[in-house]
Amino acid sequence: MKLPARLVFAVCLILNAASYATAVAEPEPVRISQFSGKPVPRFESLRYSAVHGRRGPSKDHEIVWRYERQGMPVLVVKETRDWRQIRDADGDETWVQARMLNDRRNVVLLTKAIMRRKPNELSRGMASIQKGVIAELEQCEDGWCRIKADGFKGWVEQASLWGIETHTDGL
Repeated sequence: MKLPARLVFAVCLILNAASYATAVAEPEPVRISQFSGKPVPRFESLRYSAVHGRRGPSKDHEIVWRYERQGMPVLVVKETRDWRQIRDADGDETWVQARMLNDRRNVVLLTKAIMRRKPNELSRGMASIQKGVIAELEQCEDGWCRIKADGFKGWVEQASLWGIETHTDGL
């Protein structure tokens, strides 16, 4: 008789723990920068095909990275008057001059994806988009995003894109 009571108690504990594990994370509060007047964190894109990433927010700091993909999306996580600390899709962070960025909302494909006519898996595929392709973001809804890439416009699963979620784990 004691075994079933313990079993019921254990199952209740497991189910309770599972509900906590699947809880939706609270969205981060939006901070408006005193320097740009824009929200931080936010996505922007590289304006040029050669952008130096530095260890700190001035030209006195060493160059630690050279970005060579115009339009690549980056997450602005901190800023000063003339400098932005950015995070790229690989998680690397550097400082770049603010003038090296623009407001275009681009995304990069994390995996190969099928572009579809409509936002669902049953919709006809239009194109196969390779990992690493940079695409212009138009809109997202219900786990799908409409993008423009390589002359095509269509829908891909949001999970295959980087450049949408601004969650920064408390930065």
